[in-house]
Amino acid sequence: MTNDHIIALAQTRSFLLWNQLNCQELSKVPRSVCSESCLPGHWKVHMEGRPSCCFYCLPCAEGEFSNSTDMNNCLICPEDQWPNERKDGCIYKVIVYLSYSDYLGGTLASMTTLLTITTAAVLGIFLRHRDTPIVKANNRDLSYALLVSLMLAFLCSLLFIGCPVTWTCLIQQAAFGIIFTVAVSCVLAKTITVVIAFNATRPGSSLSRWLGSRVSFSMVLLCTLGEVVICLSWLLTSPPHPHTDMQSETGKMILQCAEGSVTAFYSVIGYMGLLAFSSFMVAFLARNLPDRFNEAQLITFSMLVFCSVWVSFIPAYLSTKGRYMVAVEVFAILASSAGLLGCIFIPKCYIILFKPDLNTSKHSTMRNE
Repeated sequence: MTNDHIIALAQTRSFLLWNQLNCQELSKVPRSVCSESCLPGHWKVHMEGRPSCCFYCLPCAEGEFSNSTDMNNCLICPEDQWPNERKDGCIYKVIVYLSYSDYLGGTLASMTTLLTITTAAVLGIFLRHRDTPIVKANNRDLSYALLVSLMLAFLCSLLFIGCPVTWTCLIQQAAFGIIFTVAVSCVLAKTITVVIAFNATRPGSSLSRWLGSRVSFSMVLLCTLGEVVICLSWLLTSPPHPHTDMQSETGKMILQCAEGSVTAFYSVIGYMGLLAFSSFMVAFLARNLPDRFNEAQLITFSMLVFCSVWVSFIPAYLSTKGRYMVAVEVFAILASSAGLLGCIFIPKCYIILFKPDLNTSKHSTMRNE
């Protein structure tokens, strides 16, 4: 063996001895930074300028895991799974939707049931007292149609509660849009009837031929036809469909109905809003007509409530995600329908049930001073 080999061997043995002593020294520092194996749920980060036996153990980041010791990198769970609390394995994400069994969905379903029963009771009162002046005033057939459409509007909110499936996603927005358009069209027709009825009493007026159920219902059908065209175009081109949102809430899969076409969705809302605003303007202009049973004031306030709800709905809808977005729409449906029911019909029911002396032909022909 030459001298060079002897010197090289001695240098190698010295380096190994130094490395061993250095690791022994470093092992005296806290275990979290040197020589200890990184447990599952952590990964190794080597310390720069130190021997390979020294490294940090860092916990895996949010959404990552490690399932063995001394892993150099953490792993990512499959899309439908999420790391457990120890981050040493994956578990399936919790499936979330607006359910009848949770507090929010159950509360909205209970409100729907209560409001539907209330509307049915109001319809029963109107049918029972159908020959009284207050029911006959301003077209009682439109009142029946409006009450039925309000009941259907309350019930259609149930389509938004529960696990989304293909058929509920297809019909929920279309049903909501068409039913609400019928309701608002009935209000618009009632408002125009008030104006025509007042002006038809003037001498020489030819407006009397525009009074009657046929003209009123033709107006309702014509207005509703526009919404039907929008909904059919929506369903044929880009229909709503079930969608799984993996990103909005940590560790959860949110089942919901995607609109398909955002433009079509806001077209449905916009068309309905146009009819509501038209009803509000006509009713506002006719609010001071002197008929004792003039509905214009009631309709003005009801349309103000209705428009306020849906104007508030848009920013609230855009600022929420997941099941809370669905809950916002359901609440808007219930609140706006309840506004129409309460503002237009509850005062009349009060007179029918508690002030029958005001529900007479004498009062129906009185003029306000």
